[in-house]
Amino acid sequence: MNKLKSPIYVTKPSLPDLQEFLPYLEQIWDTKILTNNGPFHKQLEKELGEFLGVPYISLFANGTLALVTALQVLGISGEVITTPYSFVATSHSLLWNNIKPAFIDIEPEFCNLDPGKIEAAITSKTTAILPVHVYGNPCKVERIGEIANRHGLKVIYDAAHSFGVDYNGQSVCNYGDISILSFHATKVFNTMEGGAIICHDANTKKQIDFLKNFGFAGETAIMACGINSKMNEMQAALGLLQLKQHHENKGKRKVIDHLYRANLEGIKGISFLAEPKNTESNYAYFPIFVDEQEYGLSRDLLYEKLKEKGIYGRRYFYPLISEFPMYEVYKSANSPKLLKAHEASQKVICLPIYPDLKLHEVEFVITCISDFAGAIESKKMGAAIKK
Repeated sequence: MNKLKSPIYVTKPSLPDLQEFLPYLEQIWDTKILTNNGPFHKQLEKELGEFLGVPYISLFANGTLALVTALQVLGISGEVITTPYSFVATSHSLLWNNIKPAFIDIEPEFCNLDPGKIEAAITSKTTAILPVHVYGNPCKVERIGEIANRHGLKVIYDAAHSFGVDYNGQSVCNYGDISILSFHATKVFNTMEGGAIICHDANTKKQIDFLKNFGFAGETAIMACGINSKMNEMQAALGLLQLKQHHENKGKRKVIDHLYRANLEGIKGISFLAEPKNTESNYAYFPIFVDEQEYGLSRDLLYEKLKEKGIYGRRYFYPLISEFPMYEVYKSANSPKLLKAHEASQKVICLPIYPDLKLHEVEFVITCISDFAGAIESKKMGAAIKK
């Protein structure tokens, strides 16, 4: 195994041809409209709503501000049940709203929040559930919805990984009271930075749009204590171009996903998530889970050995959010055990997957993982012969 000439990372943003982008920039320069619900912003909201099949969508400068605003527009307070197995923005949005996160364990099938653990975590202060469609795989939305309805709780889905994911024939973003998307550079659909809130009625969208623009409801009327989280015209223009190539990019991701599945399946100690049923995936991530006893190397040692070969995966999600210092204060003797989440975080490596990743690079990743295991077995056999 030789090292790659150029390193490959867990992801790389897909961008349109620069010549395609220039006419959009020229229009921005001509109109001098840079932000404040400009023409590209309006066009992208319309086209995204149609593309995703969602009733109302509001664009944001980034997904974190969208999360913070979603909690505010629904009036969430007190405690919110959420997952420790996510990017920190999920629970940071709670702290920014002075809300206490109540972490519960995940289900091992897709690393999503476990509905079976929700009701035991509900207290008199619980007002909502904040699950994450981890790696773009849908949560058990029906069960979560039933529990929320029974206890009078709101459901806000962090769907940052889930652009273009359909479940049971419709966008996964149509579930819950509100869903949040991220259009960060690492996502399957990006606007450099960016995000969105999906909601179900015109009045909620109106309130969201007030909050993301300082609370303005007119030239002199302030309706709420809002913030500045508007998407600008350059982001929106890029989004319009990105939307045109989304299906093609998803097809390339699918090929890589299937190559990994076909070639890693037989490697002892390496496992990966099943393809979710009734779901049209976006192939956003390809996490593997390393069983040290079976594979012969720890996850962290494999992670370092891959880096030596120029392969930069990521340990999404390690450590757990609940293990960061600012969340230690929410632990108590009665806090639920997070055994499945801890196990996943100790085993996971997300492998490189993005549209421009070359097939020979994918094969190199697979070969490295296979050969590292083979080298270990050879050493074991040599030791046995000497004995």
